[in-house]
Amino acid sequence: MSLSGERPLPPGWDLPVDTERDPALVPDASAVEVPPELRAEIEQRMAKYPEHRSAALPALAAAQKLHGWCSPQAIDQVAAVMRVTPAYLSSVATFYDMLRTEPTGPHYVYVCTGVACHLRAAKTVFDAVEAEAERSGYDEAEIREFECLGACDMAPMASVDGRYVGPLEEGDAAELVAALREGRDVLPGRGLEDEGYELPWGSEA
Repeated sequence: MSLSGERPLPPGWDLPVDTERDPALVPDASAVEVPPELRAEIEQRMAKYPEHRSAALPALAAAQKLHGWCSPQAIDQVAAVMRVTPAYLSSVATFYDMLRTEPTGPHYVYVCTGVACHLRAAKTVFDAVEAEAERSGYDEAEIREFECLGACDMAPMASVDGRYVGPLEEGDAAELVAALREGRDVLPGRGLEDEGYELPWGSEA
């Protein structure tokens, strides 16, 4: 689904960017205001790796969760905490599909269309979700196909705001979109980390 120009944009999308600053320089940590919860999460991630730069991906994901996308402000905040350059983080953010470098809606639905999901009619699921969002006028989610989400045992599946749900059917589209629109849990009990989750063919997650 292509979001229209009329959708509400996340806070910070229109903040001015300092075009004079060199992106190859590490930001002055004292000059960059970082939300305490974001700083704590980044530092926690960094502590898990012998080389702190290895935490770039989860750190950017945390910033994206807070800001809605990897905005210049978000990248500066991560760079200030990790003591790396914004240029390095931008190279990471533009490489990985799950990181967004342009503002989108507050939610996202990535329908996996990798081989396993494709063989179980994932494209039909994607088309149904996209069509339902358009039919109901819901434009606050980025809905797109994703090459592979690495959860082949629950095919066809999708990542809904980072939560893996599946197996999905075409008939799930209406409830999935309605839950997002109404702020409810999407398909409770059918998420990979949901309590008691079990695949239909009996293999417990």
